[in-house]
Amino acid sequence: MNLDEFRETLREATPPASLSRPLEALWRIANDEWDAAHRLVQSGLGSDGAWIHAHLHRIEGDLSNATYWYRRAGKPVCSAPLDEEWAAIANALLSAGD
Repeated sequence: MNLDEFRETLREATPPASLSRPLEALWRIANDEWDAAHRLVQSGLGSDGAWIHAHLHRIEGDLSNATYWYRRAGKPVCSAPLDEEWAAIANALLSAGD
């Protein structure tokens, strides 16, 4: 699946069953399901989950917590617009075969 195909799934009522948990979290973020996405990444999804966790805390404006999660993910703190960061995370996960 590529980014455009992933974006097409956002029109569905539920995420595709074939998505990895990190991609499901991104799907839920794009569908304004912050709490559901947060629950997914809190369950421990490695560095991908930490990266998404950082993004979630940027969404809510908690930059100090986001910084912590970027560090856990091994990623630099992002200052790009949220939609650009979401797309970059999705693209990275999709490219990795998640």
